[in-house]
Amino acid sequence: MASIDEYIVPDIWTWNEENGGTFGSINRPVAGATFDSELPVGKHPLQLYSEGTPNGVKVTILLEELLAAGHQNAEYDAWLIKIGKGEQFSSGFVEANPNSKIPALVDYSEKHPQRVFESGSILFYLATKFGAFLPSSPSEYTEMMSWLFWQMGSAPYLGGGFGHFFVYAPNKLKYPINRYAMEVKRQLSVLDNRLADCEFISGPTYSIADMAIWPWYGRLALGRQYGKKAGAFLSVSDYSNVIRWATQLEQREAVIRGQMVNRTSGDLSGQLRERHSQEDFEFNTEDKISRS
Repeated sequence: MASIDEYIVPDIWTWNEENGGTFGSINRPVAGATFDSELPVGKHPLQLYSEGTPNGVKVTILLEELLAAGHQNAEYDAWLIKIGKGEQFSSGFVEANPNSKIPALVDYSEKHPQRVFESGSILFYLATKFGAFLPSSPSEYTEMMSWLFWQMGSAPYLGGGFGHFFVYAPNKLKYPINRYAMEVKRQLSVLDNRLADCEFISGPTYSIADMAIWPWYGRLALGRQYGKKAGAFLSVSDYSNVIRWATQLEQREAVIRGQMVNRTSGDLSGQLRERHSQEDFEFNTEDKISRS
């Protein structure tokens, strides 16, 4: 009889929706919509459809940074997509992102509405559109792009690898947890070495590379991602340069606000399920809505 950590590999894989742990009954091996529902559209040109995961937070941080920097045309509506309930498989969302992953952005300021999907693509699109949070020197710009793509390639080992097996998998298995813990610690070491030499990821300039990396690795170093237990397990206190950088960014007002948007967990005062104006941060957080 096979033990809990053994897998007898069949000749042909077949889908069993109960096999995937927390998201097993939601994800499927095929793409496309599972039900018809149009996406809401607000009054601003930029429409964001997301949830307050690290990938979603990347974009809301940038949008709040753009507004804080005086880019009034960066005003946006942020609509909550509850991925735990499968809302990313609606016909409207699939039209915005055929990959059915948050975040997705639709820019109605263009002649024809422009969809943008994949968090890194959205960051680059918005930074280019507004000419902001991109280093001016060719060398630092190239460095920024390298680190932006580093995050896209590295974070799946943290989220889909370590995070999944440490937090979400139905059983705690030694091999995958150890495998991904080693890789995440290596990645933290890469960042720590880099940040020993510069204030921000690309150099002296705060850029979209910081905004892409911080929600995953900065929050992890501060004990905000997968909880303090994960931070202790990974000995995140060893990475002093990452902690210095993560703490510096955490104190930015736009980073504070960006983490609130589309958030569905934690303190109610830090949850702004939908965001349609700056006033929402004062009047429409969940603690105030629940009292009304």
